[in-house]
Amino acid sequence: MAERMFGLLAPALTRLSEDGSGAVLVDGTLGAGGHTEYFLERLSGLFVVGIDRDASAIEIAGGRLARFSDRVEFHHNRYDEIADVVAATGRASVDGILLDLGVSSMQLDQADRGFAYAIDAPLDMRMNADDDLTAADVLNTYDHGSLARVLSEYGEERFAGKIASAVLRERAKEPFTTSGRLVELLYATIPAATRRTGGHPAKRTFQALRIEVNHELDSLRGVVPAALEVLAVGGRLAVMSYQSLEDRIVKRDFARAVANTTPAGLPVDLPGTAPRFSLITRGAEQANASEREANPRSAPVRIRAIERIAEDGRGAR
Repeated sequence: MAERMFGLLAPALTRLSEDGSGAVLVDGTLGAGGHTEYFLERLSGLFVVGIDRDASAIEIAGGRLARFSDRVEFHHNRYDEIADVVAATGRASVDGILLDLGVSSMQLDQADRGFAYAIDAPLDMRMNADDDLTAADVLNTYDHGSLARVLSEYGEERFAGKIASAVLRERAKEPFTTSGRLVELLYATIPAATRRTGGHPAKRTFQALRIEVNHELDSLRGVVPAALEVLAVGGRLAVMSYQSLEDRIVKRDFARAVANTTPAGLPVDLPGTAPRFSLITRGAEQANASEREANPRSAPVRIRAIERIAEDGRGAR
């Protein structure tokens, strides 16, 4: 998928120079540094600002990208703090922004983090180890209504109420501490017919817990408007979403950004109402067969990209 993202963002990063000299890319979801490495290898003049809320990601990416030490800097922040990060670098704007949403491959592969339901591990799921709330806390302290809401709203789990009842019943015997016990409960609670056709029975519950623990949708609602505001004219934002809740938020914010706000029925645009942004992707792009074969985790991805075309609403398409 790195090649796809490069293709979407490179036109914005090479406006001044073919090698990216003078351009700045913000990798808002640095992870292990794979995307940043791909861009730095191909644009010898590019500078990257890497952001991640996970301190272990910063450490891992720092080692991986050590040979580019003069062209990359790291910030331990949430991505919705992008405006503060850009300001801290002394810049008013950037040329490209990349967001690869959700849990990273690095985090899934770290068994002790509790993100993967295929491995018995502590029920943690914190992307930032300095945060207080864990998945175990959610399971062991939320009342029935709150837990069912989380599972239904963030996991789109049709059996949310039934699962919440089972969790409250079982935690009265012993608090939940490991993912293995939760997976066993889900197998026992979700009807067999659904298990046969609906994918792994733990998928939706684990997604919901992770989103709740990390306030992911709140951060996403904040990052897209903030990212758009720090883009230079000609700059681009590209977002990779992996589930419908994320993609709906991105789609909505992009639609607002490209909308003309002149009241309907007027023969000409009013000053300040023309859109400042233009869509690069029409609808959401998906991984092709070769990309899915190379990286099976890319199968559900939805990609959207947008470009800033004016400083304010006086621009034209």
